[in-house]
Amino acid sequence: MDLQKAFETNKETWNKKTEIHYESDFYDKYAFAKARNSLNSYELNALGDVTGKSLLHLQCHFGQDSLSWVNKGAQVTAVDLSDKAVDRAKKLSAELELPAKFVCCNVLETSQYVKEQFDIVFASYGTIGWLPDLKPWAQMIAERLKPGGVFYLVEFHPILWMVDYTEEEPSLKYHYAQNEAIYEEYPGTYADQKSEMISKEYGWNHSLSEVIQSLINAGLTLELFAEHDGSPYNVFPDMELREDGLYYIKDGLSPTLFEVKVRKGE
Repeated sequence: MDLQKAFETNKETWNKKTEIHYESDFYDKYAFAKARNSLNSYELNALGDVTGKSLLHLQCHFGQDSLSWVNKGAQVTAVDLSDKAVDRAKKLSAELELPAKFVCCNVLETSQYVKEQFDIVFASYGTIGWLPDLKPWAQMIAERLKPGGVFYLVEFHPILWMVDYTEEEPSLKYHYAQNEAIYEEYPGTYADQKSEMISKEYGWNHSLSEVIQSLINAGLTLELFAEHDGSPYNVFPDMELREDGLYYIKDGLSPTLFEVKVRKGE
């Protein structure tokens, strides 16, 4: 397929999403401005104290998580495909006096735009599904890590992406590791389902083995792999909030998240 067309379609959709998301209750800009933190327990526990560390945030959207890491003491560079999101991130950085460097580029081309190496490379919640091939993604991560540096990913579990959620009754439709692109067109967005915008998106399903093996093949060493039933985000149908503050699939038959942490050799 024409990957450039797919990337341009996705960029156009994310440009439209940016201001809708920024104004949404989901991202709650007022609470963020007060707390200066949008990070969740998974990533905070996995990465620990980041004071003084350099951190590269992949697919940062409009920068709330990026600026949260700045607030935690990291020196942050962040990249995103959407120029509207990067512009908003720069404004938010200035408004909150949380300095970070934001770069607009396709994440697969990060090494063309960012030449530094980092102590930490970070990505989270809804990132790899926009990528047709994880091999160049993993290679880029290895290039951007300092010797001894770590890459950490917390992501929605691939079993959930086997379902077509655009139907009135979501149904099992896609292969667990489908190579072909999945095109979806639907009203609204996860952060504002009542929005009048039409989301047009190309995505790809990646199995857990593909994620992990691509990173290993890039020369990185696996330190953590975990799967979790609880998600900090209520973004799938029929989720229920439990006492621990996390959302679970009601039938309880599938995990919602996985974590991977790898390290580059010294």
